[in-house]
Amino acid sequence: MEEDNAAVALDNIVTEFHTYEDFLDSQITSLDLYYLEDEELARQLVELGYRGSGEVLKREEFETRKAAAEASRLSKRSQQKTLASVGKELKDNFLKALAEREEANRSGKMTSIIFIRDRNALGQEISGYIDYSHRLKTEDFHPYFNGKKRLLPRATDLSFYNWETQVSTSNVSANYQVIAENSSGLLFKNKTDRKILNVDPKASPGDNSSRTPLQSELYSQVVIYDHITRRT
Repeated sequence: MEEDNAAVALDNIVTEFHTYEDFLDSQITSLDLYYLEDEELARQLVELGYRGSGEVLKREEFETRKAAAEASRLSKRSQQKTLASVGKELKDNFLKALAEREEANRSGKMTSIIFIRDRNALGQEISGYIDYSHRLKTEDFHPYFNGKKRLLPRATDLSFYNWETQVSTSNVSANYQVIAENSSGLLFKNKTDRKILNVDPKASPGDNSSRTPLQSELYSQVVIYDHITRRT
């Protein structure tokens, strides 16, 4: 417990002071300067632990912690920039669900498959299965979270079917292989852990997988299948 408190105290020092010299100066009193008559000597005495009223912190440790704090800050800023859902006002359940899963699908902790059934711009009923992680990495999702575009299945997705034209396609994605001709119906095999994801609503979705039907005002039918590929 004492070690944790000491670490927190050192981190606070690193956050408070821009440079190591600033930290040393904060430990020097006007009385020190009066007797020593040399600011540099006073700094050296603080660094050695002979002067100062606070924590003894070596230059190397200060700079190491400073670099780590800056790296953490940049990492958080970078993550906020890459997440298309950050800062968006999301009202529909489907968009909220996508936002909740965005970071995990970008990082590889999860590979979600989205089933959507709705009508395209021509009014034709279409349905299909979308590899969410793959789409996130190959497409700008800001327009979807902004409500300027609707996420719809394409002929290039895992599975696509146009109910009017009878056009049907299936494709391998970055994360899944499609197993179409199977007595159990349509199956998807994860390329990372080789687990099978079953999209049959009457069957179990499989190991480390879950099925979440959603009520959405934007689509006729939406189901999200989440597969956990990496434990945190």
